Amino acid sequence: MKIFIDTNIFLDVILDRKYVKASTLILNSCHQKIFDACLADITLLNIDYIASKQTKNIRDFLKVINQSFSVVGANNSIFDLAFQIQNNDFEDTVQYVCAIREKCKVIVSNDKKFYRGDLEVLTSLEFISKYIH
Repeated sequence: MKIFIDTNIFLDVILDRKYVKASTLILNSCHQKIFDACLADITLLNIDYIASKQTKNIRDFLKVINQSFSVVGANNSIFDLAFQIQNNDFEDTVQYVCAIREKCKVIVSNDKKFYRGDLEVLTSLEFISKYIH
């Protein structure tokens, strides 16, 4: 199954946040190719920007992500579609449109306000409950 991973799932692991265990399980499952996972190119940039302020050697983690996940990017047509969606978080909307374009079945995000359109959006705990256990 193809899934889209939101930035906050990676940050949960890197920054040892509340959902670190669940997020780690999901990322490991993707790394082992149990799921075909993708993420937006901006996710790598956001991780570098946010995590490098709080931890060192983030580049090694970014290299692992780059090797283990499909990185997809936005282009003019993605932005055109995202502009048509009424949502306050434009970054989430762009990620949502990327997930649609990549034919993902689920978006995994611990952002309770992540845009919910036609795709299933699950928290890390919900994803584990439904698809791993």
